Amino acid sequence: MNTQRNIEERLWEFIDGHSSLEEKTVIERLLQTDVEWKAKYSELLEVNEMLQSSELEAPSMRFTKNVMEEIAKMHIAPATKSYINKRIIWGIGLFFMTMLVAILIYGFSQMDWNTGESSAITDKLSKIDYTKFFNNTWVNAFMMINVLLGLVLLDNYFSNKRKQFRKEA
Repeated sequence: MNTQRNIEERLWEFIDGHSSLEEKTVIERLLQTDVEWKAKYSELLEVNEMLQSSELEAPSMRFTKNVMEEIAKMHIAPATKSYINKRIIWGIGLFFMTMLVAILIYGFSQMDWNTGESSAITDKLSKIDYTKFFNNTWVNAFMMINVLLGLVLLDNYFSNKRKQFRKEA
């Protein structure tokens, strides 16, 4: 009926003061009547007293410094500027800019420039059927990526200019 583990759990709760009032009265009655409960209770009380009397080990005063010195000895990954080839980044940017210019040239070449009317270029641009070019999801995704990369390149350019300005000042 009462397993050894169940007895220990209930006694630990009793010793720690986490058991309910009803549980306390039941355990106290069992401690007075049952030999097994009394033996286990005395054993757990000894363990509890040893735990209470022993001091926790503290690390040495220089522990943090020793750990930090060991970490400093290890090879830490270099900054990204040292292992990313800037020529590759510029090549990718140039590729996307070339593709953007090629799309624009293709779009302008599809315009009918010989209409006989002498209208402004805005009228001719309004006659372009953009659904030919932008009805494909892949084209839209490609254009979004080009715009984002263009903004990143522009941000990089302005941040480099800002760094140069701060060095001069």
